[in-house]
Amino acid sequence: MSMRSFTRWVFIVLVSVLSGRGAELTAHQRLGREIYKELVETDTTHSTGDTTKAAESLARRFLAAGFPAADVQVIGPTNRNKNLVVRYRGGDAKKAVILLAHLDVVEAKREDWSLDPFKLTETNGFFYGRGSSDDKDGATTLSTALLRLRQEGYRPNRDIILALTAGEEGGEDYNGVEWLLANHRDLVNGVICLNADAGGIQKRKGKRLLYAVQAAEKVYYTVRLEIKGPGGHSSKPTKDNVIYRLAEALLRLSKHEFPVKLSEITKEYFAQMSKIETGELATYMQGAIKDPPEPSALKGLAEMPFYNALLRTTAVATMLEAGHAENALPQTARATVNCRLLPGESAEELLKTLRMVIADEQITITPLNPTKPSPPSPLTPEVMGAIQKAKEKLWPGLPVVPIMEAGATDGLYFRQVGVPTYGIVGTATDLDDVRMHGKDERMAVPDFYDGLEFEYQLIKAISSENH
Repeated sequence: MSMRSFTRWVFIVLVSVLSGRGAELTAHQRLGREIYKELVETDTTHSTGDTTKAAESLARRFLAAGFPAADVQVIGPTNRNKNLVVRYRGGDAKKAVILLAHLDVVEAKREDWSLDPFKLTETNGFFYGRGSSDDKDGATTLSTALLRLRQEGYRPNRDIILALTAGEEGGEDYNGVEWLLANHRDLVNGVICLNADAGGIQKRKGKRLLYAVQAAEKVYYTVRLEIKGPGGHSSKPTKDNVIYRLAEALLRLSKHEFPVKLSEITKEYFAQMSKIETGELATYMQGAIKDPPEPSALKGLAEMPFYNALLRTTAVATMLEAGHAENALPQTARATVNCRLLPGESAEELLKTLRMVIADEQITITPLNPTKPSPPSPLTPEVMGAIQKAKEKLWPGLPVVPIMEAGATDGLYFRQVGVPTYGIVGTATDLDDVRMHGKDERMAVPDFYDGLEFEYQLIKAISSENH
């Protein structure tokens, strides 16, 4: 065998071992893989799918494991896109912990993917498929953990409520968490929510950097800019073209920077990350948390979109619509602007800022959705201690770091009603290869199996008698 052939053989063996094909899977790993495959291969997109099918499939597993029928409910306002709520009875129903994940996924077109998005494909050390990292990994790891605990005869010191919901990714039906809280609060009446759709291991170039606990998230808010004019024949252009005026307003918006506001959570995040990062980036992070922050440090961080989103509110144009014929001057021009507010900032103040920046009285600004405030959750010893305990079982010494999510999750609905909520994904995110919502979404095979174990350990840690 040549050295090249030998090297290739070693690579193939290593990939096989890491992917679980070259080594015996444990019973709960096999169960987790079965559930993962089942969920990924059930289409739960808004356009052509149905979360009811996924919910019913999982419900059958819980009933077969001995959960009472009254504690396993597939429920929703219509036959399509229902939710699954499972209650694991424990010692104290009044101190129940909610385990949250969503069953729906964003759209995926076969022609856009290298592989079938609705088939779980394991190749080259990865699981591929729509939802493999958002959020069918979360639904799988939480479900598998509860089924494993049930099989072991585990009795928690408090009730555990599993809520796998519909509508997180949008669509025209409804949001499962919002509907459950409004119509069946008794089913999700916990005092803490652990959300498997945020947080988790962050890694780069295969190295684990930290375990992130999402304790806050920005507030989603969208507005429409619109300007109207008389139009006319395109052979006689005027200087007062509504497309040009809207474009000039958007250009002004693109140059505007909202003020920097650091919370306790983002300060702690940068403090911890400054110990992990090196060079100029670490210096920027150290400078950002000084009192007052160093302007050069804030400027350096703001040049990187991920960190800029943690520093300030943002507003960005995402859609354009204008004109009605190629040979006519436009009568209407519209732009959709998506805003992400820092927790605690008001929509009214944001609208005032937008009007000032746009600086055109002919352009109207219309909110397309009400804001849904999501107050930060306190970093209590009860929660952080359980996360630390579970984390040490898998990744000893890895720092646990609180973060604010730049995007939005269904955790906001629980925060709104006073239930502290924490993003506790068990799987890992590669910071240089984020494919959620995109082409060829994937999850590294070892990270998936780590996720199964982490959620199992975390649920035990937060619901055991000696916690």
